[in-house]
Amino acid sequence: MRIENSFIPVRGVGEKTEQKLWRNGSINWDEFDPSLVGDATADRIESFIATAHEHLDDGNSRFFASEFPSGENWRLYENFKENTCFFDIETTGLSKYSSVVTTVSLHQDGETKTLVRGDDLTAEALQRELGGSDLIVSFNGKRFDQPFLEHNFDLSLDTPHVDLMYTCKRLGLTGGLSAVEDELGISRGGMDIDGQDAVRLWHQYEAGDEDALDTLVRYNQYDTQNLETILDTATGTLHDDVFACHLP
Repeated sequence: MRIENSFIPVRGVGEKTEQKLWRNGSINWDEFDPSLVGDATADRIESFIATAHEHLDDGNSRFFASEFPSGENWRLYENFKENTCFFDIETTGLSKYSSVVTTVSLHQDGETKTLVRGDDLTAEALQRELGGSDLIVSFNGKRFDQPFLEHNFDLSLDTPHVDLMYTCKRLGLTGGLSAVEDELGISRGGMDIDGQDAVRLWHQYEAGDEDALDTLVRYNQYDTQNLETILDTATGTLHDDVFACHLP
């Protein structure tokens, strides 16, 4: 599903009205039929379409994130897929005030990189990677990863953020990332470690064990790469459930 299929950002257009438009042939902005709604709503839709076309041509994902209901930001993915950055962090604990970020893995356009504390994990690198993307994707990152990074590195990220934890709950996929991976049959290459192991591996690395860092990075990268598979699966299901089933 693409942004151009959406009318729900418009004031006065809820799910039922949007579905009515789709069922009656207004499946995208260019095919909008104003006779399907009242005059005032039609005027607002046409005004939105004109403005939205300009922002879409400019690649302005932030405009759409501000206009769409927060639970519908998954609809931005198809349009901004090439400049979507999947990310996941590892830390020494759960508190952003008493713990630090150890690694940050970033997966974008088929490539994965990991920034490591004491090496290339800097505010500038994070701002370039996350701030320079059109869309960022995490699992529980709105409550954990992003606030942790913003506090530890004095950042203020305004990139539209799809938190897959909430997207998955919408599909009945509950629990943590590993539980969702198990439910969807997504592999971790035989790795059997968790967040506590990640803390232990970092301390082993600080004590001089380079192999521990290699294992930690591989674990962090699986977290990040698997987010893409989950989002592809989720958006495919939501496309069918939200949009395709209402087509004429």
